[in-house]
Formats: sequence, C-alpha cells, structure tokens
Amino acid sequence: MQKHTSINRQVLLASRPTGKPTVSNFKLVETPIPEPQDSQVLLKTLYLSLDPYMRGRMSEAPSYAPPVKLGDVMCGGTVSRVISSRHPQFKEGDLVLGYAGWQDYAISDGRDLQPLGEMGQPSLALGVLGMPGFTAYMGLMDIGRPQKGETLVVAAATGAVGSVVGQIGKIMGCRVIGIAGNPEKCHYAVAELGFDACLNHHEAKLEDILREACPEGIDIYFENVGGKVLDAVLPLLNNKARIPVCGLIADYNRTALPEGPDRLGLLMSLILRKRLLLQGFIISLDYGPRYQEFRQPMEQWVREGRIKYREDIALGLEKAPEAFIGLLEGANFGKLVVKL
Repeated sequence: MQKHTSINRQVLLASRPTGKPTVSNFKLVETPIPEPQDSQVLLKTLYLSLDPYMRGRMSEAPSYAPPVKLGDVMCGGTVSRVISSRHPQFKEGDLVLGYAGWQDYAISDGRDLQPLGEMGQPSLALGVLGMPGFTAYMGLMDIGRPQKGETLVVAAATGAVGSVVGQIGKIMGCRVIGIAGNPEKCHYAVAELGFDACLNHHEAKLEDILREACPEGIDIYFENVGGKVLDAVLPLLNNKARIPVCGLIADYNRTALPEGPDRLGLLMSLILRKRLLLQGFIISLDYGPRYQEFRQPMEQWVREGRIKYREDIALGLEKAPEAFIGLLEGANFGKLVVKL
C-alpha cells in the first residue's frame, strides 16, 4: 500500500439544514482505514451517486427511511472495488454496487453488495443501469402503463430519471413532452434524446405553452418535481390519466407551505372527476425484487443506442457537498456522480 492510502476521508453530516443545505452542514474528516473482520470485505469507493432523496435523509422529519445521524457518514450508493476480503463470496478485485456512502473506504458484510462483473463504464451502475434507470422503468411501465399514441409529460426531463422516462416513452410509441430548466437542456432533450418537444419551466406562461404542446391533453405525467410544473399540468390531464410520483424536488428545501391558494381541493376534485391514478412509489421498497425485470431490457436498449445517457461528474470527494447543493437547484446536467 502507498502511504496516502492509510487515510480514509469521510464526509459527515455536521448539522441539519433549515431550508437549503449549505456546505457548513457537512464536515470532511480523516480517519484510519478500517480492517475487515471475518465475513467482511474492505471496499474502495470508485464512484459515489448524488441523488435528491439525500435531502430527506438530512432531516429528522418522518420519512420512509431513518435520517442520517449527526456525526455519521452521509448515505449514498456507490460503485466500489474489493480491496481485501474475508468473505467467501467476494474476492480481491471484485467490482460491486453497494451503499458505502460519502467516503473513500468502507467495510461491508456483503449483504448490501451486488456483483457487477467487469463494466467498461462502472458509473452507469449508479445511473441508467442503476437506481435512477430502475425508477424510471418501473414507475413508467408499472404505474404509467404507456400506450402507443398517448401523450407523456415528464418533468426534470434531462435528469437521471426524467431522461430515461422520456426515452422509454418514445420506445413505447408515446408522444413525449419534456420540461427542463434552460434552453440548453431543452435542446438536448429534443435533439439528442428524441423528445417531441421540451419546455423551459422558467417561461412566464408555462401553462399556456404546455397547452399548445399537448393539444390532446396529457395521459401520463411522470412527477419528480412538483411546484409550478404540477400546477401547469393539472388542468390538462385527460380522463384516467396516470401520475407516477417518485419525487418532489421543488419542495425539498421548503420550510413552509408555498404562497397562493390551497390547491388540495382542486387536486381531489380532478382525481374524482377524471378518475386519475396518482401513485407514489419508493423504488427500493416497492420494486426491489424486480430488478432483473428492468436490467435485461435496459442493457439491451443501451447497447442498441435506443437509450442515451449523460453524466455530470464531479472530481473528488471534497466536491460532493457543493455538487449536491447544486443538484437541488438544478445545476447538474445529467446523472450526477462523484469520481473519487
């Protein structure tokens, strides 16, 4: 071992944010590299995934998963290399998908690890071939149930989930309208990903331009943003429209209800009158055993070039806090990954 590899850098949760997280909520520390015990492996992190759900784990508010404790390593999916092993199912050099969090090295008993074999681009196991792609596939196919000729609208259209949702929609024969945060992202959604149109959600009259883009209404709205995008979508939903909900990133930093009228009555009225299906889902809790159902077609579509992807890579563990804060503000372009 080289001298510098005796240190394990870790990013800890130093304090809980109020509203938007800041770099002061995190703390970078150095600790000794741990030693694996019987039936354990030592992992070296190659890539760390940064995802919106992590904002919820920084909070003590009730959720589907327990919060990160103050002083603990921030949670996160990782692609790692087995450095040493005392586990019968893993050997030194194995490439694995796990949940080592924001640190250079980690110990695992193997229960949270998935062997990856050799991948030319291992970071894809955190994106299009990992949790975001899995979320897009199951949410659209199982809840959205796309049919040829239907209109699908997807928010955060160039993000890790939304970009895959739109491309699967095209494969299924839908007319796909994306919504993104700037002209460059909108151009990418149409020119590179094959969306039929993409709208900038910063436009002053989003509801009007969305109505023009969806003359026959909306049959599926894949929700991962909330906020004003949902406000623009609601009046355009067709009878029996389906709304898979996997995230509400526009609301993650809120400390109070948004200004304006209470929209709950309108939403409940639409659910009743138009017989809408509005279903939230947590990919790990609801679809974990069905991973292979997703992986086979997705790997084939990626090989064939029918599903394209884009990665936004931050270099160095020390860049993770700033990159994560930017993610919550839409600064990333594609799947956000930290290369360690």
